[in-house]
Amino acid sequence: MSLQAILEAVQQRFVAQPVAELTPDWAEFGGRLQQAPEKLRALQWMEDSGGEPALIGVDGHSGDYLIADGSAETPKGRRSLCYDEAALAQRKEHKPAGSAMQLAAQYGVTLLTEEEYRRLQQRGPVDQKTSSWLATPPEVRAEGGAIFGDYRYGRVFIYHNGAQSYYASRGFRVLLRL
Repeated sequence: MSLQAILEAVQQRFVAQPVAELTPDWAEFGGRLQQAPEKLRALQWMEDSGGEPALIGVDGHSGDYLIADGSAETPKGRRSLCYDEAALAQRKEHKPAGSAMQLAAQYGVTLLTEEEYRRLQQRGPVDQKTSSWLATPPEVRAEGGAIFGDYRYGRVFIYHNGAQSYYASRGFRVLLRL
């Protein structure tokens, strides 16, 4: 997919679900992508793995555009993974193909934080049938756990699980700063 095609896809999603009080400068957005091939590669990966990247805001401090996976369910290309490499190493049997943190790092993106996940949910419910690993606070991870979120019964839920667990319906969503 070309730079122009990716830009048009993100623009179309934004037009379909605009963010209050945000009027993106699409020429600047495209210019930033042209100047950062690693960001374009990450955005392409988000698209190719089923994330349907969507502009969800602008960081008030840095001015970075915030782009997150806006797909209705956690991206199919990123499911059945444990949380991180330490969790993967812990598994003795039935190891998954990899970890969410490792794959995100490979593309220079981060897992959504709980706050970013809640912000994404304000655009409209996501993960009504699936769930997504979220960036986990160090104190929770130190105890062997990791957090994930989903949307059920008309509200967002944030849960915990062992970081080494993995499920066919759990994947991860990422945030790209541009």
